[in-house]
Amino acid sequence: MCRPTTRNTTMLMQKNQVFQHAEMTEETIHAGQSLSALFLTSATELVPAGRAVCWEGDEAKHLFQLVEGVIRLYRIVGDGRRVITAFQFAGDLIGASLQGDFLFTAEAVTECKIRRVSRKSFDDEVAPVGCSSHRIHLPALRETAAAQEQMVLLSKKNAEERLCSFIAKLASRRNLQARQSVLRVPMSRQDIADHLGLTIETVSRTLTKLASRNVVIPEGRHDLRIVNLACLTQLSGDADDFLEESCHRVSLH
Repeated sequence: MCRPTTRNTTMLMQKNQVFQHAEMTEETIHAGQSLSALFLTSATELVPAGRAVCWEGDEAKHLFQLVEGVIRLYRIVGDGRRVITAFQFAGDLIGASLQGDFLFTAEAVTECKIRRVSRKSFDDEVAPVGCSSHRIHLPALRETAAAQEQMVLLSKKNAEERLCSFIAKLASRRNLQARQSVLRVPMSRQDIADHLGLTIETVSRTLTKLASRNVVIPEGRHDLRIVNLACLTQLSGDADDFLEESCHRVSLH
């Protein structure tokens, strides 16, 4: 059984959010305001669930800002499998790496609202504002950091740790801290499996085992009740300072 305290839970949530807030200096805020002002000049577009915003291999003529909803970024690998490299949420930029061609397909998981600006507008309007190079490319650095985090997730963690990391990250994004909080998970289990390098059967089996330990409990197709957030974070392998003996790992067979 896991026996976390409120203080432990709060500390773990703060630790998960350190990366997101580490670069919020005065300079980066200024850069973000410049980008936001540029996107506000564009009309909002509605993208139905399942429709692509851009396709892998297409010329990257635009950058996109996700205003509302969730988008999956995926690639098709040599054997035809779909690999979801990331999920994007409101406020995220798509195409921030500024490559000549899109390295992924961006597809709406839910109905989305987006804004787009041309690469030329970005180059003409944002760069001359006086933003230093590292501020201009901050979204690209975050995109690279997210890719590196995904590589670690797939190469170093087992199935249980991958799924717990994914759920804990979603909970951190939603700033869930209270016990018995319900987390909305808009993506399907197949999406989660394709993102974590698992089969849908393994995802379902792991959720069942986590529910049996009162860590998280599925409620319908898209909701998870977070019963024990501190235990979930430790099972993800990201809570190094949590007492190891306080939480038993879920074994998969």
